[in-house]
Amino acid sequence: MKIDILTLFPDSFSYLNESIIKRAKDKGIATINIINIRDFSLDKHKKCDDYSFGGGAGMLMTPQPIYDAIKSVQKENSKIILTSPSGRTFNNDIAKCYAKEEHLIFICGHYEGIDARICEIFSPDELSIGDYVLSGGELPAMVMIDSILRQVDGVINKDSLTSESFEDNTLEYPQYTRPYDFLGYKVPSVLLSGNHEEIAKWRKEKAIEKTKKVRPDLSKNS
Repeated sequence: MKIDILTLFPDSFSYLNESIIKRAKDKGIATINIINIRDFSLDKHKKCDDYSFGGGAGMLMTPQPIYDAIKSVQKENSKIILTSPSGRTFNNDIAKCYAKEEHLIFICGHYEGIDARICEIFSPDELSIGDYVLSGGELPAMVMIDSILRQVDGVINKDSLTSESFEDNTLEYPQYTRPYDFLGYKVPSVLLSGNHEEIAKWRKEKAIEKTKKVRPDLSKNS
């Protein structure tokens, strides 16, 4: 999978050189390129923002640098994603769908967002990571990329994916490691029994219990 990230702040993406994402890159499963939108500005000062027509607070990213940045990497198989608080909410099912794509282009908005004509020209998928507003699209892009790459074949063990939160509309069950007794809090005895059938039953019950308590909206869909 090839991922191109268009941003005004390329230094924001050091996280993409860590952990699971680094592993995907080292294996050659994913290639991630950070592209500075300012490099495409025709303004002598590399300006990429201006005031909004009609008035309003804040500055808006101008269309020309974004357009040229997209065209520099866009192919026939490219899927374009715009990180935006007004987009549909990103979730695990969306991550699975994008994991099947060959080329993703992320547009990271900033300030008050981007000129609407970019959406009219390219029809990107507008995606949000929650009902709140951030200063820019860099953090959402990293969140989505991490989630997507976990679903790509060969990045992590498939068995790890099947027991994670949101599979079968449930949250993940509680997990424990050594020591057995920590400040008087002990590991549930069933996990020490060696009875895999009982362990599986306990984990399912605890997953359902937690989901009903923390995310009752998921329980309704299970």
